[in-house]
Amino acid sequence: MARTGEADPSALFVKRLGKSAAELGNSTDDDECPDIWQLSNGDVAVIGRDLTVHYSARLPDGVTLGPDERLVVIPGNMLSAAKADIPDA
Repeated sequence: MARTGEADPSALFVKRLGKSAAELGNSTDDDECPDIWQLSNGDVAVIGRDLTVHYSARLPDGVTLGPDERLVVIPGNMLSAAKADIPDA
């Protein structure tokens, strides 16, 4: 049985949301580039540091991670810069 809201791995990268890590001063080279992208199906891909191991034991009540999920962290200024590109609900 498929999970509700299952991600579609065939979706393509369409548009960066916000600014690149280099534009925001969050990266000095191509090896460390957090990013936020809109996919062709409307989903959003987030590239960030995998801190699952560090946070999994102290998640807030009601928050769980599935065995195939990872908790990633991006700089706060990246999300703020993406605000203008994220449509209102």
